[in-house]
Amino acid sequence: MNQFPTNPTNGYTAPMKFQAPKGTRDFYPEEMAWRRYLEAAWRRVSIRNGFDEVDGPIFESLELYKVKSGDGIVSELFHFEDRGGREMAIRPEFTPTLARMVAEKAQSLPKPIKWFSMPNVCRAEKPQRGRGREFLQWNIDMLGLDGAVADAECIYTMVDVLRELGLEPHHVRVKISHREVVRQVLERLGVAPEKMLAAFELLDRRDKMLPEDFTKGAAELGLDDARVERFEQMCRRKYPAGDVPHLERSIGMEGQFADLEELDKQLQAFGIAEWCEYDLGIVRGLAYYTGTVFEVHEASGAERALAGGGRYDQLIKLMGGPDMPAVGVGMGDIVLSLVLADKGLLPAEVMPPVDAFVLAASDAAKPLVPQVVAKLREANLHARFTYKTTTNVGKLLKDAGQCHARSAVIVDDATVNDETVNVKDMASGDQQVIALDALVAQIRNGDFA
Repeated sequence: MNQFPTNPTNGYTAPMKFQAPKGTRDFYPEEMAWRRYLEAAWRRVSIRNGFDEVDGPIFESLELYKVKSGDGIVSELFHFEDRGGREMAIRPEFTPTLARMVAEKAQSLPKPIKWFSMPNVCRAEKPQRGRGREFLQWNIDMLGLDGAVADAECIYTMVDVLRELGLEPHHVRVKISHREVVRQVLERLGVAPEKMLAAFELLDRRDKMLPEDFTKGAAELGLDDARVERFEQMCRRKYPAGDVPHLERSIGMEGQFADLEELDKQLQAFGIAEWCEYDLGIVRGLAYYTGTVFEVHEASGAERALAGGGRYDQLIKLMGGPDMPAVGVGMGDIVLSLVLADKGLLPAEVMPPVDAFVLAASDAAKPLVPQVVAKLREANLHARFTYKTTTNVGKLLKDAGQCHARSAVIVDDATVNDETVNVKDMASGDQQVIALDALVAQIRNGDFA
């Protein structure tokens, strides 16, 4: 069958136009360079904080995601049946894969397990600002270590990434909460156990709701007007890190937040308390979280959360492994890039630097250009050359400038006769004659004085 539609009047076959699938992105050279720049920052920070890189398949058994998140997750996935009739799904996140991998080799893995990953993930949801159907996600996970030090180290590493990219405490806030603390508070307010999950879901959606809709949802939990108001106050008030007792006193639960108190000490010891605040409205919608939860928000609230994570101490056991404490963080590239752009923190140049642009100033010199280029490339220098037939040096220097070359190597008749070249520093405009044998060292050192 002809893949192109044919005009019945003249038999002309018109080419079809294709676009990237909705909610996905094409990465042209500059976009790809930014992606690699960001991945390099994620990898650099992860490694210096002691995390080892892992990865897994881009699709898994659909049942793996249903075990973690329930049958409701299916509508959010791109899923299919393979040739063997097995139900599969493209990964919407990495945590289930990580949990499966750990469960499989839990007894032989040294503890604590500290892994990071940077997978491409896909979610079948409505694309909107800050959210696509396909995106990159940086993950760090620490398993096999109980206590606040693991939570604090994950939060510290997350902050370390933000700092690496130029963000400061006044740009973003790390909002921290605890699922068990929130459950106790809701219970004291009168939320029945059977409505606790609904209360968590309401809290998780509160920033996406109109105030009147949030109030209505709180009332549907069985709270009277006074308790609805108390509920709203509880989830909208923020408490700076370093003052957990103030948080405890404000809700009448002095001395009952041992986990947060210990975490608070660790955050101060790591020196990142100024980045953090306690916000009991943060619960994270996924049911598998068991303790500390946290999110990173742009300070003005203009964007979606940049990152989120928390404790998931039951997941490895749920995947058939041993009972093992675990905490992790996920950070997507889309919102992070939007925030960096808004703050003017995107780097001015992310394309790989061009060390030398080689051009010929005469017809006789043209055959030598490939030789000079090869000599530079064999020395692991980034060398480009003109594909134009012209020997107009002025025009070719413009080409060198357009590719942001650090230097231009001008091959001319002197190269043919004396084995010398002219090397022009594209930043300063300085130019000098260099022996061909000294060219590699000259370009590598960047010394044009």
